[in-house]
Amino acid sequence: MRNTLSGKNMLNNLLKEHASRLSQISFRGSNLTIHPLRNIRNLVYLGNITIGTPPQEFQVVFDTGSSDLWVPSDLCTSPARSTKIMFRHLQSSTFRPTNKTFRIAYETGRMKGVVARDTVRIGDLVSTDQPFGLSVAEYGFGHWRFDGVLGLNYPNLSRSGAIPIFDKLKNEGAISEPVFAFYLSKDKQEGSVVMFGGVDHSYYKGELNWVPLIRAGDWSVHMDRIIMKKEVIACSDGCSALVDTGTSLIQGPGRLVNKIHTLIGAKLWRSQRYISCSVVNTLPSIIFTINGINYPVPAQAYILKDSRGYCYSAFKEKRVRGSTESWLLGDIFLRLYFSVFDRGNDRIGLAPSV
Repeated sequence: MRNTLSGKNMLNNLLKEHASRLSQISFRGSNLTIHPLRNIRNLVYLGNITIGTPPQEFQVVFDTGSSDLWVPSDLCTSPARSTKIMFRHLQSSTFRPTNKTFRIAYETGRMKGVVARDTVRIGDLVSTDQPFGLSVAEYGFGHWRFDGVLGLNYPNLSRSGAIPIFDKLKNEGAISEPVFAFYLSKDKQEGSVVMFGGVDHSYYKGELNWVPLIRAGDWSVHMDRIIMKKEVIACSDGCSALVDTGTSLIQGPGRLVNKIHTLIGAKLWRSQRYISCSVVNTLPSIIFTINGINYPVPAQAYILKDSRGYCYSAFKEKRVRGSTESWLLGDIFLRLYFSVFDRGNDRIGLAPSV
């Protein structure tokens, strides 16, 4: 193409016209693995994986907020696990134990486990002798309908010290491009996907806006501000935002979340902030400005309905407090915006979902 066009002085014109698209061309010809996820009541998105030989199937959360893969085991003593699927290590011919133990604390619960090795499959992606965790005790996960967690954050955040499955697949050349992406459906159970090795452009509108990470080693980006009715209501001096597929809500510092609830008229009842469903259509959008681009979240997205049909706010106080202002942009945000996690360039791409 270069040789043909350069003589006619057309190459520079082509580059100018298509500069924004050229950053995406590397994704086009890549070998994509598109893996389905199930939307459970807009609260959690689960995908199937298998572990062992013969394969044992588990439904896991594909989580950009953590780095470890773990599933419940028949060693687990927690009562809630007695009714759930457990990995039976004696039934796998490729299982290898280790004596390493670890603990993980999440916003919603915590677990402790032991590291083991076995063959793990995500669709047509296969990682042999993959280190993963077997839980021996769990706390706080009783009402969640998932078996385990598959962490997709950077390896330096692994609590078990094991290489994350994405890194192992990337290092072994099983993934052609070091990227993965999420499309999260609204309301309907089917249609959500996680894709590995590239990007299917049919899942979003317009161009991807690329946002550099604050630092390589965590899926956190710099957020400029949070706006409602043209007023800055949070993140006034800039703040960090973790783009977190393992969090269902939008979480931030307590005083700022309370400020948002006061502005929208949400009242505390038990552990939720409720609001009359009749006023939802009158509430303004809340705009998250990231890298100079506005990402509006309308009230129809940030107000949810519980099992009884009552409306409540999707903003929640973070349990873990830091010295600087930080937010978690969970599934509420990611249902609206297709997200690409680019490990090769330490950046996140966002575009409106179809």
